Amino acid sequence: MISAVVMTGPFRPLEMRSFERPELEPGAVLLKTLGSEVCGTDTHLWQGQLAGVPYPIIPGHVSVGQIAALGPAHAAGDAARDIPGTPLEVGQIVTFLDVYGTCGRCWYCTVGHATTRCRSRRVYGVTLSADDGLLGGWSEYIYLRPGVQVIALPPKLDWRSFLAGGCGMPTALHAVTLGKVAFGDTVVVQGAGPVRLSAAVLAQLRGAGAVIVIGGPHNRLAAATRLGADAVIDIASTTPRERLAAVRAATGGRGADVTIEATGAPGAVPEGMRLTRDAGQYTDAGVATFSPHLDLNHKHLEIRGCWGTDAGHLYRAVQVMTRYASQFPWTDLISKEYSLDQAQAALEDVTAQRVVKALIVPGPKYT
Repeated sequence: MISAVVMTGPFRPLEMRSFERPELEPGAVLLKTLGSEVCGTDTHLWQGQLAGVPYPIIPGHVSVGQIAALGPAHAAGDAARDIPGTPLEVGQIVTFLDVYGTCGRCWYCTVGHATTRCRSRRVYGVTLSADDGLLGGWSEYIYLRPGVQVIALPPKLDWRSFLAGGCGMPTALHAVTLGKVAFGDTVVVQGAGPVRLSAAVLAQLRGAGAVIVIGGPHNRLAAATRLGADAVIDIASTTPRERLAAVRAATGGRGADVTIEATGAPGAVPEGMRLTRDAGQYTDAGVATFSPHLDLNHKHLEIRGCWGTDAGHLYRAVQVMTRYASQFPWTDLISKEYSLDQAQAALEDVTAQRVVKALIVPGPKYT
């Protein structure tokens, strides 16, 4: 039998359940879980803040595992392959795109080139039920259905290093790309969680002249400094007026060339717009309200919305993290590892922001 953590509903205690080892259909992959991250999405799931969740679920939408078994080849003789097209092998250490079931035929997939809006889209650990099997990462094994997009981790990239970036790195890569960060730009990153810390790193790699991180708590701001942020501003000890004055003082009175927001805090978007210079670039990966006239039209801002990731973002994130593994101490972001029976504590620690990054690692207890 296989043990897995199950979330039965909002604010309910997590449960340990046993599952039968699945029979693999053609093209399927069975992973022995090495680790799975605990991220903000999991806290939203636990607090009932996401619609359409088919509780009970096995949480964990970004994970790494070792291939334990491969299903038989398809009738055409084609075995399961990774994104670059290389046949997968038992024993490989891989990750996978959590999005499953994108149809490839609807208007969004074929014309709009916005697969994140496909109505058939489902997500491991979020919108796939535990009643349907091992479809989340907080488990000893993960069942990858045929068609799940898999990426083998390069030998130079330790699996813990990849999970230190976790879902935050592909999301940040999407946001920073939309933000069009150019050489010499001053970039303000609103927030200091995993997505925002990844954005601070990627802004540097895109040639930013200066990166300013605004957020908290202290442990996350300290992580931002270790990852190369030029300045950090503690949101708990400053007012919006003081933060605006600090950014303008650092930019000759203009404001940031590019601001990236992914906090979802109600006041973050209007504040971020005001932190951005006239005719600057604002990328919003959160949810908030603002004044269209004062915060957008009057400033001639260019705004890009950012939601979700696709296989390209995940693939590029793996390449970036591998290339710069010696330059950026990814694993420094991991505050603590938890075994499966400690998942409740992990979820509560992330919810309370007592940790920067938490990992679920099946096996013996960790301290």
